[in-house]
Amino acid sequence: MTQSLKIDKVGIYGDKILIRWTDGHESTYGAKEIRISCQCAECVEEWSKRQLLDPATIPSDLVAEDHLMIGNYAIQFLWSDAHYTGIFPFDTLRKLCPCSICT
Repeated sequence: MTQSLKIDKVGIYGDKILIRWTDGHESTYGAKEIRISCQCAECVEEWSKRQLLDPATIPSDLVAEDHLMIGNYAIQFLWSDAHYTGIFPFDTLRKLCPCSICT
């Protein structure tokens, strides 16, 4: 992925997040999977990179209630479990794409 990776549109549909990239690719993610991958200081220990977040504590009905674009490089999701501190760089989200083309 390059620095020019950009997002055209973000859609939130229940527990699914759809991202359409400017290169035409579409990625569909489960909200819980994205939430589990959060790398913020509340979720991952800074120096060891050990995961602090216990995935079992994430509600099964978790959804992204909204999102904020962070400049031209990341998205911040506002989760229904009141977790708002994580940001997801575009290149990270693209690497997390679960489709058969990306995996």
